[in-house]
Amino acid sequence: MEPEIVVALLSLVGTLGGSFLGVLASNKLINYRIQQLEKKVEKHNNLVERMVLVETEVKSVHHRLDSLEHN
Repeated sequence: MEPEIVVALLSLVGTLGGSFLGVLASNKLINYRIQQLEKKVEKHNNLVERMVLVETEVKSVHHRLDSLEHN
């Protein structure tokens, strides 16, 4: 083979390899960030569920107080 063709093929292989590795690194970072966001959303959802329970209990306590004051 002529040297120009070898250099061109090596450049092609290097470019494809570099691009592939760049995509893999980017994909790893995106997956990590998605996992972190999922953890935050899970914490938020747990907080919302707990607040619903607290609100229900507060309503119950208010009804009890109202009935005691009424009596």
